[in-house]
Amino acid sequence: MTTAGGPPRIGLVLHPTRDVFSVSEQVVRWAGEQGAQVVVAAGDGGRVAGPVVEVPPEDLAPGCHALVSLGGDGTMLGALRASAGTGVPVLGVNLGRVGVLVEVEPAEVAPALQRVVEGRYSVEARPALRVTGVELEDGSTSAVAFNDVALSRCPGDGIASAALSIDGQGYGVYRCDAVIVATPMGSTAYSYAAGGPVVSPTLSAMVVAPASPWSGISRPVVLSPEDHLALELLPDSGVLALEVDGRVLAPLAPGARIEVVEERDAGHVVRLDRARHDRRSRVKLSLLDLPLLPEELRELLPRELGHAPD
Repeated sequence: MTTAGGPPRIGLVLHPTRDVFSVSEQVVRWAGEQGAQVVVAAGDGGRVAGPVVEVPPEDLAPGCHALVSLGGDGTMLGALRASAGTGVPVLGVNLGRVGVLVEVEPAEVAPALQRVVEGRYSVEARPALRVTGVELEDGSTSAVAFNDVALSRCPGDGIASAALSIDGQGYGVYRCDAVIVATPMGSTAYSYAAGGPVVSPTLSAMVVAPASPWSGISRPVVLSPEDHLALELLPDSGVLALEVDGRVLAPLAPGARIEVVEERDAGHVVRLDRARHDRRSRVKLSLLDLPLLPEELRELLPRELGHAPD
C-alpha cells in the first residue's frame, strides 16, 4: 500500500510534554526498513529520532497512510482533529495513564505499523461536534470536538446559566458549574464524570449533561444526531470558558450563543483487535471508579503479579 507516486507516509502526533523519543525511534527505524517516510508538525523534529520531514500542522494528515498518536487520550483527540475530514485513520500508541481511546502499547508499534501499510486493520468511524456562533481566540469562527464541548464557570465569576434550544424550540434552562455536550466517544470523559451515561461508540447521539446542577435541568439529555442544539447564556450567567476537547478557546459573556451540530464520520480510528481493546477499555473505566491511586492498586495484587522480582 503506497500513496500515489511515493512511498508509504506516516504522520506522528506527539504528546506536548512527554518524552516520546524512544517510541518515535521505533517508528523511524521501521520506516527506514520499509522505505516509508515519517512526517511531523513543524517544530517537533527535535523531539523525535530522525530522519523525519517537518510540515505545517495543517499539512500533516493529507497524503498519509495513517497518523500515529504518541501519548494518551488527549493526544489521540488532537490527532483526530488534525485528520478531521481527510479520511486518514489514526493509530493510538499509549504513553498515558489511562488511554481508553488508544489501542497499541509501545512494544507493539512496529508490527502495528506493518499491518496498517498492508491494510490489515479495521476502521471505526467517529463523529465530531462542530461548534459555531462565536469568534474564537485564534480568530476562527468554528471548532471541532471529538470528545466534548463544555461551557464551564470561571472560579469567582458566577455559575453557568444557559438556555437550551433544540431545532429552534426552547427546551429548558441549566444553572450549574458546566454544561457539557458530548459525542458517544466523549461520553466516557467529562460527561461521565458529571454523571452522564456511557454511550456505545457505535451509536449516533449527542449527550448534554450538567455538572453540579443548582437548578433547572438536572439530568443528562440524549439527543439525535439530526438535532441542532443551541446554548444561550442568560443575563444572570457568569463569564464562562468555552472548552473544546479540554482546550479553552474563548470566553463567553452573558448573551453569547453557540450552536452545536454533529458531523458524522469526521474521524477514523485504527482497530487491530477490537475485542481486546474493548476488554481493556472496560477494565480501565471500572478502575476509574475505585478510590485508589495506581500504586495502591498494585498493593492489592498478588506479589508475583504486582511487583518486579527481587
